[in-house]
Amino acid sequence: MLGVLDMDLRGLRDRAILAIGFAGGLRRSEITGLDRGPEQTEDGTGWIEILDGGVLLTINGKTGWREVEIGRGSRPETCPIALLETWMRLGRIARGPLFRRVAKKNAGVAAERLTDKHVARLVQNACSRRACAAISRRERKRAFAGHSLRAGLASSAQIEEAHVQKHLGHASAEMTRRYQRKRDRFKVNLTKAAGCERSPSPPMRLHRRPAILIFR
Repeated sequence: MLGVLDMDLRGLRDRAILAIGFAGGLRRSEITGLDRGPEQTEDGTGWIEILDGGVLLTINGKTGWREVEIGRGSRPETCPIALLETWMRLGRIARGPLFRRVAKKNAGVAAERLTDKHVARLVQNACSRRACAAISRRERKRAFAGHSLRAGLASSAQIEEAHVQKHLGHASAEMTRRYQRKRDRFKVNLTKAAGCERSPSPPMRLHRRPAILIFR
């Protein structure tokens, strides 16, 4: 999805949104509610702090305040911190809303923050351009939205349940297990364990008289 976005100012902003949203397992409102620092806007719902090892997000979500740690990646083109720093530098984001509108033809960055609807449109558009081109437009709208970034991390992270629950701010472990059950489907294959993966036996001959099955 990152690879299909343009390298202009708007595309660099959207790359940072996708990377931070996925790595942080954030809701779309949590992404667009971020500020550059604490207590900088009245409508902000969190802020960021750039550290040597990564970025620390302080977020006021549905279940209250929580801290989300996002570490640095090994490749600058996919590292969420590198993408975020590039956007802040080129967009000159020193204070206030972190993710803002970009004027047409890269004429500049507006002062107001993006709405959470932009995240949903961004995910769907990024999928439609190349990554999920084989899926119909109607199916894409149903399968992909702003929550896909959060669900994608929760269902793919190969770590203990408690870490995922804390990272996402789930109120209950059962909510986290819903994602992990999807991740772990078919991981334990009892068919193979029972030896049923062997080559099939010759087909059985059917008797002339049908068998009678009794279910109790």
